[in-house]
Amino acid sequence: MLPIRTILHPTDFSDNSGYAFQLACALARDYGAKLVVLHVNPTPVLFGDSMSALPQDVPRDELLEMLNKIKPDDPVIAIERLVVVGEPADEIRHAAGARHADLIVMGTHGRGGLSRLMMGSVAENVSRNADCPVLTVRTKLAVAREEPAKIVQMETATVG
Repeated sequence: MLPIRTILHPTDFSDNSGYAFQLACALARDYGAKLVVLHVNPTPVLFGDSMSALPQDVPRDELLEMLNKIKPDDPVIAIERLVVVGEPADEIRHAAGARHADLIVMGTHGRGGLSRLMMGSVAENVSRNADCPVLTVRTKLAVAREEPAKIVQMETATVG
């Protein structure tokens, strides 16, 4: 079995990121891994001689408060929360290396065509350049049934 001791979950607080968080929590619980939840606040963009605050440019203490509201269903999961400023893909890869992440579990918006060309894809950049496996989640995960499915053992006959 592949050892997974640390899972990095970058979040942009979107629904897709929330779905990825659910999966990251399930994996952290099953592997007994630490979960690192990271939000990268993009560096403000320079236009001419002035800095422009982006709509997502929220003060660090508010972002930490938002991260603290993201809680795993299982309180046994060890969780660390980080907020950094920078270019998202670079900061995600840096955090993964600095925290010795064995796996990155992140949401993706699944942009294609012109929107992908104009905005780029953080998930694609991370998955192409990370030093550890990257699992991307785009849709809501199916919830497991209340009762586990019964395993039926089949007998095989040997021809002799």
